Amino acid sequence: MATHLAIHPLQRLIAEGEGLSLDFKKTISSATKIAKTLVAFANTHGGSLLVGVRDNGTVAGVSSEEEMYMIDTAAKVMCQPAVRYQFKQHDYRGMVVLEVIVPESYHKPHQAKQEDGAWRPFLRVNDKSVVASAILLAVMRRQAEGLGARIQYGPEEQALLSYLNLHPQITLDEAMEIMITTRRKASTVLVNLLVAGMLRPVFAGDRDEAYTLA
Repeated sequence: MATHLAIHPLQRLIAEGEGLSLDFKKTISSATKIAKTLVAFANTHGGSLLVGVRDNGTVAGVSSEEEMYMIDTAAKVMCQPAVRYQFKQHDYRGMVVLEVIVPESYHKPHQAKQEDGAWRPFLRVNDKSVVASAILLAVMRRQAEGLGARIQYGPEEQALLSYLNLHPQITLDEAMEIMITTRRKASTVLVNLLVAGMLRPVFAGDRDEAYTLA
């Protein structure tokens, strides 16, 4: 009869790999840097941060008390508004890995204080935390206020949707050209369609933001 060895819960979690809702940190050296990750999780779909795990998924272990203090400082002082979280400690082969669980927030958008003193909103995109554009910041604010979107299918909306029926995505600059309108008007149309769930953002890189049909 075959014997099946139990897999440690931490191993199963690490096996998922870094992505939209999971991030690895060997240590936390700066509350400012970690605030960016906490804000990105809170502003997107929530996630877990494993402290004491290297980028390649191997366990390094940490001193949990020191790391917990840094996380608490980041969440309460370096995030605005403060980010909710909870700790879960994993004991693995004599080492400690700290899991920081951040739920999706009902108080978006959160912003993180950066080294230059500026407060910036971040989103989680694949395995990275990126600065949210003005359009996505407006979407988060509308959603947090519980405001829906009244879609008026005027010539701008029709032109945009017709374009997206033939092309995979569109940027703000392209939307301005297609709708033959101002940046402000094009942004408003995109925000309304995103809030209504008709569009979703896509990213080709850390700063290249486009939109596609949901």
